[in-house]
Amino acid sequence: MQYNWVLLMTQPGGGGGGGTYQMLIWFGLMIALMYFLLIRPQRKKQKEHDKLLSELSKGDKVVTTGGMFGTIHAIDENRGRVVLRINDQTKLEFLKSSIAARVEG
Repeated sequence: MQYNWVLLMTQPGGGGGGGTYQMLIWFGLMIALMYFLLIRPQRKKQKEHDKLLSELSKGDKVVTTGGMFGTIHAIDENRGRVVLRINDQTKLEFLKSSIAARVEG
């Protein structure tokens, strides 16, 4: 004798309204999980980067997102740009937001 397991697991008469609440609970849990795993860490990282950019000053040694190392020669807050001194003869202008980190030495 063979049983159709799918038919044995279903309830006759539709099963009631409990499934709707369970679905809402699972949906809420999924949103909470996404918030704590994706959104919250990204916001924290963005706040740290904004703090770094606001604390930059002339003479700081930095690296850009493209991997260029240099020393801040000038900061133009109005245009959102910084001038990096790469060596004694080379100065390049970057967007302030392209500064990735402050480096030592």
